Amino acid sequence: MSGMRTNALGQPIGEDVVGWSRPVPPPRMPMAGRWCRVEPLDTARHGAELFDAVSADRDGRNWTYLAYGPFASCDEYLGWMRTACAGEDPLFHAIVDIASGKAVGVASYLRIDPAGGCIEVGHIHYAPALQRTPAATEAMYLMMQRVFALGYRRYEWKCDSLNAPSRAAAQRLGFSYEGIFRQATMYKGRNRDTAWYATIDREWPALEAAYARWLAPANFDAQGRQRQSLSALTAPILVARG
Repeated sequence: MSGMRTNALGQPIGEDVVGWSRPVPPPRMPMAGRWCRVEPLDTARHGAELFDAVSADRDGRNWTYLAYGPFASCDEYLGWMRTACAGEDPLFHAIVDIASGKAVGVASYLRIDPAGGCIEVGHIHYAPALQRTPAATEAMYLMMQRVFALGYRRYEWKCDSLNAPSRAAAQRLGFSYEGIFRQATMYKGRNRDTAWYATIDREWPALEAAYARWLAPANFDAQGRQRQSLSALTAPILVARG
């Protein structure tokens, strides 16, 4: 390949990483936006509200591609939360709707790798009240903004390859497609091929500008409908789709 960098032995090597230092793990501090607040998950404070919110998903379709749930009762849900959501990795967050003051979604940082400058977003579970709202997008923006502000080089999104809504959401949010890992894992007694998406630090300035344009009050009419889609703004930034 023309212009490829090589070492003294003529072997191709990657570009130097200059001026980068290892970031710290994400802090347990809230992130505030116009429509939502993303804050460290606290079972006592958020658990019952979250159970009420996600219970509006009557047929349980939002649990299909998660490795856990649905839960038959609030006590069962809180018990899972106390066991699975109290650690530092995954680092779970509640998404609180500012208008209502209620917790209506969950998302986490996971596979946090400061040495490699890489971190993943996952365990995303939006109650029906949060889905397809500006707050839903703003929550993902706030989490991405923190990652790159801390100095991470790579932000990943992974999902079951059969989860078409998650794959579409990843690309809408600016994560580029990177391929399928076949038989990557098993959950709920079934196989999972995993679709990989990611965005990197050099793409963040353009993505941040796209989010700013989409989230701007002028992008919404009097009924709250978007004038320009986020997909249209992030599409030129994607290096691959799939």
